[in-house]
Amino acid sequence: MLRFLKGVVGGASGTGLKDLPYNIGDPYPSAWGSWTHHRGTSSKDDDGSPVSIFSFSASNAQDAHLAAARNGVKRLRTVRHPNILSFLHSTEVESVEGSSSRITIYIVTEPVMPLSEKIKELGLEGTQRDEYYAWGLNQIAKAVSFLNNDCKLVHGNVCLASVVVTPTLDWKLHAFDVLSEFDGNNGNATGPMLQYEWLIGSQYKPIELAKSDWVAIRKSPPWAIDSWGLGCLIYELFTGMKLGKTEELRNTASIPKSLLQDYQRLLSSMPSRRMNTAKLLENSEYFQNKLVDTIHFMEILTLKDSVEKDTFFRKLPNLAEQLPRQIVLKKLLPLLASALEFGSAAAPALTALLKMGSWLSAEEFSVKVLPTIVKLFSSNDRAIRVSLLQHIDQYGDSLSAQVVDEQVYSHVATGFSDTSALLRELTLKSMLVLAPKLSQRTISGSLLKYLSKLQVDEEPAIRTNTTILLGNIAIYLNEGTRKRVLINAFTVRALRDTFPPARGAGVMALCATSSYYDVTEIATRILPNVVVLTIDPDSDVRSKSFQAVEQFMQIVKQYHEKTNVGDTTAGSTRISSIPENASLLGWAMSSLTIKGKPLEQAPLAPANSGSPLSSTTSNASSVMDSPSIAAVQINSSTDLADQPVPESPPSTDGWGEIENGIHEEQGSDKDGWDDIEPFEEPKPSPALANIQAAQKRPVSQPVSQHKTQATSLRPKSTVKVTKDEDDDLWGSIAAPAPKTTTRPLNVKSATALDDDDPWAAIAAPPPTTRAKPLVAGRGRGKPAASKLGAQRVNRTSSSGM
Repeated sequence: MLRFLKGVVGGASGTGLKDLPYNIGDPYPSAWGSWTHHRGTSSKDDDGSPVSIFSFSASNAQDAHLAAARNGVKRLRTVRHPNILSFLHSTEVESVEGSSSRITIYIVTEPVMPLSEKIKELGLEGTQRDEYYAWGLNQIAKAVSFLNNDCKLVHGNVCLASVVVTPTLDWKLHAFDVLSEFDGNNGNATGPMLQYEWLIGSQYKPIELAKSDWVAIRKSPPWAIDSWGLGCLIYELFTGMKLGKTEELRNTASIPKSLLQDYQRLLSSMPSRRMNTAKLLENSEYFQNKLVDTIHFMEILTLKDSVEKDTFFRKLPNLAEQLPRQIVLKKLLPLLASALEFGSAAAPALTALLKMGSWLSAEEFSVKVLPTIVKLFSSNDRAIRVSLLQHIDQYGDSLSAQVVDEQVYSHVATGFSDTSALLRELTLKSMLVLAPKLSQRTISGSLLKYLSKLQVDEEPAIRTNTTILLGNIAIYLNEGTRKRVLINAFTVRALRDTFPPARGAGVMALCATSSYYDVTEIATRILPNVVVLTIDPDSDVRSKSFQAVEQFMQIVKQYHEKTNVGDTTAGSTRISSIPENASLLGWAMSSLTIKGKPLEQAPLAPANSGSPLSSTTSNASSVMDSPSIAAVQINSSTDLADQPVPESPPSTDGWGEIENGIHEEQGSDKDGWDDIEPFEEPKPSPALANIQAAQKRPVSQPVSQHKTQATSLRPKSTVKVTKDEDDDLWGSIAAPAPKTTTRPLNVKSATALDDDDPWAAIAAPPPTTRAKPLVAGRGRGKPAASKLGAQRVNRTSSSGM
């Protein structure tokens, strides 16, 4: 018989402690009955997940306490309920000590703590204490009701010692040593119904049980004994003292008034009139409070409709501030994270999750909140994606570079091409947080391609913010990418945008990234484009342009001074910019609610961007083998369609060509773009013919020629590309002359230009009184006249006014 019981208790685990795959830790100071409650960890899992281990020892195999302990193990294993302690494992060990043997039973359960110890640890007072007690009593009442009404079982000893608390602050009922079936329907039964009722302390026994009146007990309802025990638990909770004798239950001074009537009905002297625990949950006003209602709503969230969910989650952030902080973090936060992860929570729940997460330490936030957020990035719910991007500044710094590059970015990047303008803008702004964590391969191979398309987006706010973002993330680009991308993105596109804030953003981006340009680029590619904007119709653009001209002229003067003192290396090195260039650019556009109108510009947000990246030499031209570009001769009498198209190598980011296809014997400084070889003989020509000839060639290495140049209010540009637009969206761009409806500015013939000026072949057109569309074919106006616009493959593009 003993071997059989050992097999029942130990199950397949055997009868030796060596078969217990858990480590026994320090004991708690209190436990129910003769059991000892230990902390423990699992030795099966690498992470050593926590558990609780209960142990009971007896020196005599015939000890009645041993039989009761075995009954408790059997009952705990077979009875399952959310509010009953979860059983994991058990074993029974027999050890020999001298001439006597000792039997020890071990029960392994989920990690819990005695309720008396948890109450001391939380230290709750006032309303928060009452709300938490209401939630705990609600759970224990459910467990007792389940045993009495559904299983027809009698626990027999419900009290403070028989309740434990989980890490999520849920109350669980245990101590099943006395647990027995209720046999009130058995008229022939004459013996004790509770075989181990002698384990119950006399102060916890109702009158009929104290008298061992089993006839009266069998005639009473199944909940009579446990309702009395629940009343004892309530007394011990609110008095903070262990019940010494039954008469103390009459002291109701510490019992809340809303619970007093139900407390008295639970402790009725007549068993038949005692309140059923199921009725207690339905009728008691005490259990109707914010904490109970909130947790109850979260637990049945899947049964609620979308309107109820949306209303609840919008109120939850403010409601969480009124609830006990520990209960919110340990109970509500896991429920909320689980609901979001499995799709039962609405998008507003993310706001509540992040607010609760802000109350955690950085380590706890990374463990409890971040895994859920990372999983949410793969959600197809557009509302969830918008909410994630709107709050990225609250958790972005906690994301590791590996997680961002491998798990987050691929999902975020889908927003760049989304049909919703709001989602495109939020995706764009999120890159300010995510870009520093991306690898160079991701930035060059993916991010810059998306940004090149967004810079010709139909929304002016998105175009403006794309320019600002490029200025802010320039520090994270390698030198070859910066050479190929920045000047073309800022001058060819941003400075010729029809939207004034976009032009202003281009000027400020050039200033903020001035440390990345050498003096040749400043003199030949930047200043000629910025000076034109000093007569821009928009006063803010003009102001910014004058500041930029002064800043870049200061850099050129520094170069001049160095060359005067004999520093021959100054021409190939970058000149340090003025201190304010190191600041990050602030977002210029606040929203997309006003379409087609200039929105309010935000001030620049100063921040230290650190020192510029160290200069490196690009090896692209020596690694890639591609044919050199043949020299293109500009002839004013030659039609645009008759000009040969230079062959362009593939690009990896959407900005122009990679620096290859240039004759090594030219010995010129390469800037990451394909250059056109110098002309053999400069040929002067009329202004309009010169403009048309210039539009057909890519932006190239400086050429030496004499021609007539006209100035305009703001040049209008079109793009001519020889390959697929996805491969080179920011390719060589020339400026055509738009149709004029007003008297043009006075034009003067230009003298011979600098041989290093790549824009020497481009004549500036007269101004126009109305804005031209930025990009034709994208819903922003009619396309420019074909005879003045550079032609692209399958697409006509124009920018400027």
